[in-house]
Amino acid sequence: MKIATVLGARPQFIKAAAVSRAVRSEFSDQIEEFIVHTGQHFDDNMSQVFFDELEIPRPKHHFALSGGTHGQMTGKMLEAIESVLIEEKPDWVLIYGDTNSTLAGALAAAKLHIPVAHVEAGLRSFNMRMPEEVNRIVADRLSTLLFCPTRTAVDNLAAEALKKGVHDVGDVMYDVALHYRDKAQTKSGALQQLGLEPKRFALATVHRAENTDDANRLNAILTALDQVALTMKVVFPLHPRTRKLIQTYGFGHLLNRLVVTDPLPFLDMVALEQSASLILTDSGGVQKEAFFYGVPCITMRDETEWVETVHSGWNKLTGADIERIESAFQEHLRTPPPLLTKKPYGEGNAAEKLLRIMLEKEKNENS
Repeated sequence: MKIATVLGARPQFIKAAAVSRAVRSEFSDQIEEFIVHTGQHFDDNMSQVFFDELEIPRPKHHFALSGGTHGQMTGKMLEAIESVLIEEKPDWVLIYGDTNSTLAGALAAAKLHIPVAHVEAGLRSFNMRMPEEVNRIVADRLSTLLFCPTRTAVDNLAAEALKKGVHDVGDVMYDVALHYRDKAQTKSGALQQLGLEPKRFALATVHRAENTDDANRLNAILTALDQVALTMKVVFPLHPRTRKLIQTYGFGHLLNRLVVTDPLPFLDMVALEQSASLILTDSGGVQKEAFFYGVPCITMRDETEWVETVHSGWNKLTGADIERIESAFQEHLRTPPPLLTKKPYGEGNAAEKLLRIMLEKEKNENS
């Protein structure tokens, strides 16, 4: 079975690591995988380093298709991916998450009648202003196999009358978290380089368009982080697009009290996540990583796809509201989160499960 894996953004690299590792270790005699990298994340720190550290195979096809409007980017990706699929003739196209690369991969495959398998299917924020929401809904509609990370995701698809080909396999990011948590502790020197003591700092990330493209929301978030930094050191790895918008809006002065870094290599980020006292983010992946590593999280969005983290008491939704962020921070200082008793994201074997399902589906189709 020949699989074309379409990637383009940091979270997809992380998810793909678990599946690519399972291909090589468990199914090398049955599966041939090649990677198509759209180049959606153009910064070397956010792309090449991840391939190196996560031991993902080098992309067989690599495009530099970042920048431009959503339509421009997706259109260029669609054309490039289509040409690769015509040339390579894979049996399946494997897509991850909810980026423009996800959407382009699904569209290109569907129009060529190549079956699509969607990892992280069924997530919903129910906010159609998010480009990610549009991407994931379309990707799910075009997919033959829908690999859900949670029972909630399965229920979301059922509510949209999508039941065929739906499988609750668990979260491949949990696979990754279990595999790399110890390696990050031994191989990363980020804490020493930044002069940090474990559990004596907060880690913050901001990159969502809903926050960065709205000057008022970004100002509120940065102001809240500045206030947190009065009490606790705040480490702020800065996404290149966020950095550019901060300069455009004239908000640079709000970074003065923060420990600002370039985007961090994967193992460094994992090491900081595990050692942080608190994580503040608008990233879906970082929310979950906080949960996996038992670190309280404040999510600076109005909603989250990862409702299990909120229901557990380990994730507080604040939106881009200064007072709510500050209140959640003060609550964190006063009250520890409740004991974790459930595993809503599976047992750490999602990659193996989904590959077995793909092989069985391919076998049945050819018999």
